[in-house]
Amino acid sequence: MIPRTRGVGRWLLPYLLEAPKRRAPSPREPVHLLLCIADHYEPNLYDPPPAVARARVGKWLDQYPRLFGGLRDSDGRPPQHTFFYPLEVYEPEYIDSLAQLCRDGYGEVEVHLHHDNDTAEALRRKLLDFKETLSERHGLLSRHRDSGAVGYAFIHGNWALDNSRPDGRWCGVNSELDVLRQTGCYADMTLPSAPSPTQTRTVNSIYYATDDPRRPNSHDTGVRVGAGPQPPDSLMLIQGPLLLDWGNRKWGILPRIENACLQGSQPPSLARLRRWLRARVQVPTRPDWFFVKLHTHGCNEANQGVLLGEPMVEFHRGLARRARENPKFRYHYVTAREMYNLAKAAEAGWTGGVDEARDFIMRREARAPAEQTGRFCNAHP
Repeated sequence: MIPRTRGVGRWLLPYLLEAPKRRAPSPREPVHLLLCIADHYEPNLYDPPPAVARARVGKWLDQYPRLFGGLRDSDGRPPQHTFFYPLEVYEPEYIDSLAQLCRDGYGEVEVHLHHDNDTAEALRRKLLDFKETLSERHGLLSRHRDSGAVGYAFIHGNWALDNSRPDGRWCGVNSELDVLRQTGCYADMTLPSAPSPTQTRTVNSIYYATDDPRRPNSHDTGVRVGAGPQPPDSLMLIQGPLLLDWGNRKWGILPRIENACLQGSQPPSLARLRRWLRARVQVPTRPDWFFVKLHTHGCNEANQGVLLGEPMVEFHRGLARRARENPKFRYHYVTAREMYNLAKAAEAGWTGGVDEARDFIMRREARAPAEQTGRFCNAHP
């Protein structure tokens, strides 16, 4: 029996009911893989000395272009990495370095947060201040195509989005979805969180959740994108694949969980790719688009051997081989922002290509950071 204490009991039944719909695409089926790596990027993980944190960031700046600069997807773009940076440990030096890596064409920076026993108003102030700092001080984030408003994607620390932990720790704000939406968040990318008990009953989905500030975990269920109109005052959630892996069993009996995590003990592989595609995280109006959002902690030394090493390089080479061998398979490296845009494009009935819809709603900030223009905002504390 799979223990309830690990949180599996909450999502197992919905998963099993949907399992007949989840199948790997056949070689004859058109597949556009939309691959996003969402990194809980924490240079100060485990409270290291500044020299260690600085070295962690320096390794990414040095090795990422060297390893991946010569690789290209079906649109001619190098692998993209989305750095979700924790606002509670803001370090201008580290974000400046990441901003340069992003300007060189390797990804984007978004918002991450760890907090505990918080309030809605305090959370609102923190998010607005950090959004302004990333945009004005560092020239990061994106703007809405029509309104020009600055927006951001979000990942919650400790998986506790909308106060979803049963013990109430690592959040405290039942109205968190509303606060996120009102401060410019266009999509949350926290999930999947299994085996954490914060995992929602909704799995393998891109969906809209509407906040109920009277209770936690309002994103447990919602309306799937493309299945109907977007509900008023709702926030999009983009989940990564979550499956039971019957080919890898604990004690030879119980299936292990495939939770889209990249780390030292879970390197990427084409075998895992087959499972990620089988999850069919999709918008129904574009059945040829397969949204695969992976997550990692890229500053952890134990994970850097995978993320900045041969396992990741070989995975990208494997994607290229698959595309050469099967003309029905195309792969596209996308950032968190681009994945949101593609979901919105699919929802709107977009029939064009992937590359033309990367900026469908949210456009990347296209200006120099403040220190290059003489404009500075107040630094985030």
